[in-house]
Amino acid sequence: MNYLYYGDNLQILREYIQDESIDLIYLDPPFNSNRNYNVLFKNENGTDSEAQITAFKDTWHWDQTAENTYQELVTDAPEQISRMTGALREFIGANQMMAYLVMMTARLIELHRVLKDTGSLYLHCDPTASHYLKIILDTIFDAVQFRNEIIWKRTTAHSDTKQGNVLHMGRVHDIILYYTKTNEAVRNELYQAYNEKYVNKFYKHIDSNGRRYTLDNIAGPGGASKGNPQYEFLGVIRYWRYSKKNMDKLYKQGRIIQTKAGNVPRYKRYLDEMPGIPLQDTWNDIHAIQSQSNERLGYPTQKPLALLERIIKASSNQGDIILDPFCGCGTAIHAAEKLKRRWIGIDITHLSTSLLKYRLKDAFDLSEKKDYKVIGEPQDIESARQLALESRYQFQWWALSLIQAKPLGGKKGSKKGKKGSDGGIDGVIAFIDDRSKKPKRVLVQVKSGKVSVRDIRDLIGTVEREKAAIGVFITLESSTKPMIKESVLAGVYHSVRWHKKFPKIQILTIEQLLNDEIVNMPPIRATFKKAKKEGKGMKQINLLT
Repeated sequence: MNYLYYGDNLQILREYIQDESIDLIYLDPPFNSNRNYNVLFKNENGTDSEAQITAFKDTWHWDQTAENTYQELVTDAPEQISRMTGALREFIGANQMMAYLVMMTARLIELHRVLKDTGSLYLHCDPTASHYLKIILDTIFDAVQFRNEIIWKRTTAHSDTKQGNVLHMGRVHDIILYYTKTNEAVRNELYQAYNEKYVNKFYKHIDSNGRRYTLDNIAGPGGASKGNPQYEFLGVIRYWRYSKKNMDKLYKQGRIIQTKAGNVPRYKRYLDEMPGIPLQDTWNDIHAIQSQSNERLGYPTQKPLALLERIIKASSNQGDIILDPFCGCGTAIHAAEKLKRRWIGIDITHLSTSLLKYRLKDAFDLSEKKDYKVIGEPQDIESARQLALESRYQFQWWALSLIQAKPLGGKKGSKKGKKGSDGGIDGVIAFIDDRSKKPKRVLVQVKSGKVSVRDIRDLIGTVEREKAAIGVFITLESSTKPMIKESVLAGVYHSVRWHKKFPKIQILTIEQLLNDEIVNMPPIRATFKKAKKEGKGMKQINLLT
């Protein structure tokens, strides 16, 4: 069974993931490389705020949580890690960078614990902190288990001087630090395709079947000292790579040719028989997801599927367990499912876990509970109330996911998910139900506190103003009789295509949604941007603004 966890990955790793149970770990922890580098080393005062990670903005700060984690590391961690952590703080200071490194150290200790002896870890980062992370990984994994600093060229050349008075050159790459648990780690050889210039230069011959080939040397290197046989072949006496018997066989197959009488015979090596160039530590053949890419789901830190497929193919086999503790929109999980691996994903926002559910449904037709388990999300009304008390924005994202509505209203990167000019709309579901192909909208409002008939009247006004088809009101509390009456008086939406009438305003309680009730609406939806259906070549529609 595969698992998707909602919550702090440090806690989840400690409580749920067993020792030496994971074959491959990929992590792309949130870190805003667009920040001014100096800000990361600015001392911070105050202990009121807690370190948190929102959907679009890392918020690593030296606060009470960072201080507590630091104290835990220097007092409880193995001596070498304790000394390393203390030295880093002495050198760097108590600032955002050190907060990030402290939080990462605690998690990397747990990731090392859960990794099998045959396992590998790939940490995706940028040059801002990669040198510090490498010190931490060397301490936890042992420096001899460092395998590669992979350079992924994620974008083409550009001039940063146009952005203002900057001294640096164009920053076009990310770093992926590759470590293994032991020398027994899984390692599968991968190959990259030859580039066109190489092919045209070395495979310039084309046979009658259109196959490209090159003529390769078949003389035996080292001559007699290496045990190579000497004999005459096509009038040429040499030490050869092959025995006389094998040479005659290859000649009859057309694989040994002599371009002109007296010339040394050569071996015909076809391009389509060559695996390619063995994978090196500089990857410039996988491009970052562009704004118009069919693969793009709208998540700001989304990585290309090909990148994760390469990592998973290189360091795991079918049936192995892949862990992504910062899974975001789920590219590593998507790649693992596609390549027939088992997987565990962890994220601290309900927005991310919701996106991953839709992605698995769209790409593989996987359903929660049947194909994978979700742990950490509310399963009953009391846990829903607790989530609302902890964070009404997390509650809102989770509630919207119950009806597969796209969240609206949060300005990208806003500190606490504050609403922008959304006009009281928390989410939207789009559908198409006529020949015009114009999308119709279901507008959604979510309330976790007290509700009254005034809320329904406001929703009716919003639906009318926005010319929407249907309005849905999700409430944690029970609806009142006046609310129900007002929603009935709002009338119906008539779907021409389906020859059916749907209530214009619908009230759904969290309790009803937990009991699998759904929005009463036309069945054709275009909600989040859909992940491509694997194996079908289906074109995507829309996801996250």
